[in-house]
Amino acid sequence: MTTGAELLQALRDFETAVAAVNEEPKPDLMAHFSRIDELTVQLPSDTDGELLHYLHKKSYEKARLFLEGRHAEIQKGGCLR
Repeated sequence: MTTGAELLQALRDFETAVAAVNEEPKPDLMAHFSRIDELTVQLPSDTDGELLHYLHKKSYEKARLFLEGRHAEIQKGGCLR
């Protein structure tokens, strides 16, 4: 599996964990943050700057939409990128 595919799966897993945050036992969100950060640093040097921006700002939903090719659905944020 490529780093991009692993990253997409990690982002999906994170969203699933966030959805279960009010359930017992509570999911370990820090493990998800760590995994996403680990995969982010493994991305190739020619990775699209927009994707890197989303990942560095922890805009994980936007990063997932970007990786899924759903660019038109990405809401612009306050930083005007």
